[in-house]
Amino acid sequence: MSLDGRSARGADDDAATDAAAVALLAGDPLEVAPRLLGSVLHGRGVAVRITEVEAYRGADDPGSHAFRGETARTRPMFQGAGHVYAYFTYGMHTCVNLVCGEAGTASGLLIRAGEVVHGAELALERRRAGSERAIPHRDLARGPARLAQALGVSLADSGSRLAPLDRPELDRLRLEVAPPLTFAAIATGPRVGVAGPGGDGEAHPWRFWIAGDPTVSVYRPAVSRRR
Repeated sequence: MSLDGRSARGADDDAATDAAAVALLAGDPLEVAPRLLGSVLHGRGVAVRITEVEAYRGADDPGSHAFRGETARTRPMFQGAGHVYAYFTYGMHTCVNLVCGEAGTASGLLIRAGEVVHGAELALERRRAGSERAIPHRDLARGPARLAQALGVSLADSGSRLAPLDRPELDRLRLEVAPPLTFAAIATGPRVGVAGPGGDGEAHPWRFWIAGDPTVSVYRPAVSRRR
């Protein structure tokens, strides 16, 4: 088994999914996003409590990868609630999304940041990538690329299903759904790095985070390149 924790799996294992996670993700992403905060995303030997997400509404959302329709890259977004959509950005980073809604709607949630609550040493090893640089615990999964790296996510995960929570031996992500937070505990604002109409914070205040949590990423406006 390698550092990312991958192992062989069979067709029956690939079909297994988590009913509670799918039920949560089956709704509109704007409703699911705040509900997802505080839940724990389990990766390969690492678990992250989700503190920040961004909602994307598919064909109706100019900020979404799916806005111009289905492509080979975005196909997992069209597969329905409980699937994973991973993509490579800026030529060097992987980011991870959880697909929402019915198949064909292409809605999803970008998991932007979280707190490592299990497997901190492994997360640090992955983040260091062979170096000896110091990384504060709060920064281990503070940002979408850091979070994906800490969990051991790669492009190979795109199109996979969330595994049942009680099947840690499966080579897939798992979601531990937490009780909903109070309205007062949640903050909203514009999405990070989204240009054009989709980046309008008044029309699309679709970034949700736990107010005051130190693991939430720093807001940065759009630059002249695609996310």
